[in-house]
Amino acid sequence: MIDKATAQKIKDTADIVEVVSDYVHLTRRGANYVGLCPFHNERTPSFSVNKGRNYCYCFSCHKGGSPVNFIMEKEGISYHDALLQLAKKYGIKVEERELTDEEREAQSRREGLFVANEWAMKYFENNLLNTQDGKNIALRYLYERGVTQEAIKQFHLGYAIDKGTAFLNTAVRKGFNIDVLKSLGLVGTSQQGHDYDRFRGRVIFPILNSSGKVIAFGGRTLKGESAKYVNSPESDLYKKSNELYGMYQARSAIVKEDRCFLVEGYLDVIGMWQCGIHNVVASSGTALTDGQISLIRRFTKNVTLIYDGDAAGIKASLRGIDMLLSQQLDVNVLLLPDGDDPDSFARKHTPEEFRKYLKENETDIIHFKTKILIDDASDNPQKRVETIRSVVNSLACIPDKVKRDVYVQECSRLLEVSEESVAAATAKARAAIIEQFKKQRRLTELKRDIDFGRITPSNEVGSSANTQYPKQTSSQAHTVSNQNPTIAFDVRIAFQGSPLAPLEWNVLKYCIKYGFLDFCEAFGNDNSKTFLNVIEYVEEELNDDNISFSVDDYAKIFKILKGLLPDFKKDLLKFQERLQNEKEEKRAEGFEEIGNRGLSMIEIGREEQLLEERLHDWEINKITEFSKAYPSRIMASHENDTVRRLTTEALRERHQLSHIYSRERPVEREEDRLFTLLPQSITVWKNGILDQRLKSLVARLREISGKGNRQEELEIQAELAEILRMRSEIAKNIGDRIICPASGKR
Repeated sequence: MIDKATAQKIKDTADIVEVVSDYVHLTRRGANYVGLCPFHNERTPSFSVNKGRNYCYCFSCHKGGSPVNFIMEKEGISYHDALLQLAKKYGIKVEERELTDEEREAQSRREGLFVANEWAMKYFENNLLNTQDGKNIALRYLYERGVTQEAIKQFHLGYAIDKGTAFLNTAVRKGFNIDVLKSLGLVGTSQQGHDYDRFRGRVIFPILNSSGKVIAFGGRTLKGESAKYVNSPESDLYKKSNELYGMYQARSAIVKEDRCFLVEGYLDVIGMWQCGIHNVVASSGTALTDGQISLIRRFTKNVTLIYDGDAAGIKASLRGIDMLLSQQLDVNVLLLPDGDDPDSFARKHTPEEFRKYLKENETDIIHFKTKILIDDASDNPQKRVETIRSVVNSLACIPDKVKRDVYVQECSRLLEVSEESVAAATAKARAAIIEQFKKQRRLTELKRDIDFGRITPSNEVGSSANTQYPKQTSSQAHTVSNQNPTIAFDVRIAFQGSPLAPLEWNVLKYCIKYGFLDFCEAFGNDNSKTFLNVIEYVEEELNDDNISFSVDDYAKIFKILKGLLPDFKKDLLKFQERLQNEKEEKRAEGFEEIGNRGLSMIEIGREEQLLEERLHDWEINKITEFSKAYPSRIMASHENDTVRRLTTEALRERHQLSHIYSRERPVEREEDRLFTLLPQSITVWKNGILDQRLKSLVARLREISGKGNRQEELEIQAELAEILRMRSEIAKNIGDRIICPASGKR
């Protein structure tokens, strides 16, 4: 396990812009960077990277976080492995410590799956190269297919012995858990309840993820069985729709060539690799998915689909074209001669001959699809109409308008339909796609807003949003708290179970975003003046009324934030020392520049005064930015997944202004309104507690009314009258409460 000091060094060193740039093309927009989200298919950039806070966020799919969280999401690896990857990227030496029992238990399952797969791969390799059956059956088959020793080693090919439990028995002797082997699809259970090896008598093709870890296996029969291939089922490691065979071996070549060849089968990849074409991957016989396309897009935007002469296979493959186009990929097609597949064609030709054939026969995907469908339609009018609609739907998937218009012109000629008709149909189809996209995004946002309490599905709490809340007794706070069960955060939060949860979240998010900013002045009993930051202010407000967060995860995060205060104050002092040195350098440069301008003594004095004012403002802004970013930078890289996810959700802005709007109008920042927003959020939270108490009392009063509980009725009525009196008193005194900003501190 990485020690805490090294882990913190890695997190402090990792720059979100540098990390994301390895996967996404970013464009500068104001203080942030934007790009197409690497986690889902989108046409317009909604992925924002904030260098100051060192986090990223997608406003469509809501994925992102710190550099650590980004690597975890993108590579599908653990927190520990993400730290190791970042350490390697930045050349940070890691000396790992021994895992505790708790840490070992937390990591053991996933790591155990990887270990089991790695062992299985080596077991199958050994069977192929060092057993009699492996050499006589599987190795001979591979040699007959033209597979070389180099390729066998590069792709870790193996063989599963054709005995019912040979693998299982060996694995158990090595100490592997049968349930783990079953979850990975290496062992199956018959209807009679007997365990058996799933890959029997098959050549094994290990499937590696883009990081080089074994996640699944494919097995080809050598006995002519009806199931030609048996593949691993989906597991915690293997999501079929997100993986491509050969990506680990091909990724560096794809980047170097800026092109990816996409074929269908394992042997197609291996055959082309042996021919010297290393930038090739396979969809393993499945229809293309958004996840697979996104994986390709990480490394290149140029894709060439290679088809053999099978017409039925070609038509089936056309279904993935629209997805490729919608992800802004430049897609071409290479049709091989009849009787050849990528494997056989590659074995017959040198790399130079292959590239020559590619240059002479490659065509773009729209022309290819149009020609295939036109040839199939022949003279059938109905089929021609279907062809035109299919082509138009593909054109509508192209995000780039110029590119789309060029294809409209060309397709109108090929389809023998007027350009105006094709353009109009394409525009209509495009509008339908955009409308569907917007509708889906609105539904997603609405669900997200309900989940995070921005919209309450009922008016239970909302009625009190504009009222003030007086001080309440400890007993009241305790009573209400007990009536609001806590709920745990699991990726998304169902706020409906706790009406106060969204009100608590509105307070907590300001603590995460601005927790260590100096917020207001406070006066002690001896009239001494101090400054409270946001965390300290919220803590005092809650302590005054004996209130605490009812949601466990919120309470945990608030406790972590308070625990960061001592370290923050130390780090702030060090930061201010560095600022002073930099300030002195800037002052010296400024004085020299003023002295060289030939000004009078009066003008020099005025310019030096302006310089000091600018340096003061610069220093205050730097301290403000440091204080503002400090808690979120640490929390967004926290080892606890819940803390990271909640932090990312708190940092994201509900709406973003376009860069055009931002240039034309001054934008009011949230932090500039913090002196209003934070007290208001706390007041609304307290008022929500009071509302819950009121409803509880009214419900109880209705329950006992007329049942002879006169004494309890009187007590409840008295308490109701007191609460209503307090609310009325607060309403009369709205505006009496004054927050004094920490002047000169922000």
